[in-house]
Amino acid sequence: MAISAIILAGGRATRMQGIDKGWALLNNSPLISHVIKRLSPQVDNILINANRQLKQYATLGYPVLADSYPDFAGPLAGISIGLQHAEHDYLLTVPCDCPCLPADLAERLLAALIGHGAQIAVASCKGRSHSVFCLCKKTVLPTLDTYLQQGKRRVSDWQKSLAYVEVDFSENEQAFSNLNTAEDLAALELQLSK
Repeated sequence: MAISAIILAGGRATRMQGIDKGWALLNNSPLISHVIKRLSPQVDNILINANRQLKQYATLGYPVLADSYPDFAGPLAGISIGLQHAEHDYLLTVPCDCPCLPADLAERLLAALIGHGAQIAVASCKGRSHSVFCLCKKTVLPTLDTYLQQGKRRVSDWQKSLAYVEVDFSENEQAFSNLNTAEDLAALELQLSK
């Protein structure tokens, strides 16, 4: 089944001293380039959600979409714009700061979503859900827009209001390590060099 994907790069990156996280370097390549490399074999097309440096993101060769909700409304605004523009019936969402995402993320989330008759499948690891690593049906867009219009922003609360399933990736804990600071980046570089 065909899957669209959106890479969420629309945040403020306050813990990264305001540097746009997608352009932070890991082994001399921007984080978003690492994410694209892991994601592109898994999906049929890629979108990028960004609210800053739109022209720079456009140089990567993928459509770049800014939030349609004002004031950096968070990941749900990025998911919303992805659902609005997805070419296919399923949308995979991933953050721009997780360069080691699983190579079988889309495949396993889709299998669980279909197998459980769910509307949304979310990755989890060691009992913790990673809500921005999700696959959802495009048909959930009206519920998301209603939720956002009510001023709500909690990703997991919206997801759990739907037919929801979690998929355990505990064997791949490193895949979900968020890189929020320069120290996080340095630590991952060291780990990958071993």
